Amino acid sequence: MEPWQLQPARDTGLTPAERFRSVRRESGLLESLAHHACFSLLRTYFVIAHRLTITGREKLPPHGPFVLAANHCSHLDALVLGAALSPRHRERAFPIAAGDVFFQSTVSSTFSAIVLNALPMWRKNCGPHALADLRRKLQEERTIFIIFPEGGRSRSGSMMPFKHGLGMLVAETNVPVVPCGLAGTFDALPPHRNFPRPMAIKLLIGDALQFVSTANDRPGWLQIAASVESAVRDLVAQSRTA
Repeated sequence: MEPWQLQPARDTGLTPAERFRSVRRESGLLESLAHHACFSLLRTYFVIAHRLTITGREKLPPHGPFVLAANHCSHLDALVLGAALSPRHRERAFPIAAGDVFFQSTVSSTFSAIVLNALPMWRKNCGPHALADLRRKLQEERTIFIIFPEGGRSRSGSMMPFKHGLGMLVAETNVPVVPCGLAGTFDALPPHRNFPRPMAIKLLIGDALQFVSTANDRPGWLQIAASVESAVRDLVAQSRTA
């Protein structure tokens, strides 16, 4: 048995404002209780208001690290995926959210960090260092990331091509990527609406994909993006015909 060592929190020394906007953030007791309560309420809401059905939950790995990758056309998408996770998963689950939307102000940063447990991705200034920090967190802290590889919400409801940033996170690692297909979130809350309508939502979870032997370079990243995109498109098509 390895000797026990006291390790300081990775977010030690950050101010509260810096901590909420940092990928080094670690959840405290109050934050854990807050986002557990939030997603429990959300799950109840989705079942009642949107008749949420989830197929394939048994395909989720028993513990992190892993990545949930899904199509994206509504602000409801991350909430649906988070609500689908079990309590043991939620504690380590981090939706990757657009920093320029969810972390612009103190109020939005506090809500996103404490209630949703989201981590920021700054789309305008996203370089290799930002993805390297997320890759380290994913592997070392055995976390669960909720990611939308399209890079933004579809304005039409149709899927856009996946970007290769997902590949930069998982290439040459044993971190599985679980493809997910969402249907109904666009009808319930498209980008031009402020409040959701009571439309049915479906979530299909596919078989986990492994990329341990895929090269950690641009061709490998593009290959990963294409593989996951294909799996997600198949799930979306299934969900719409089911």
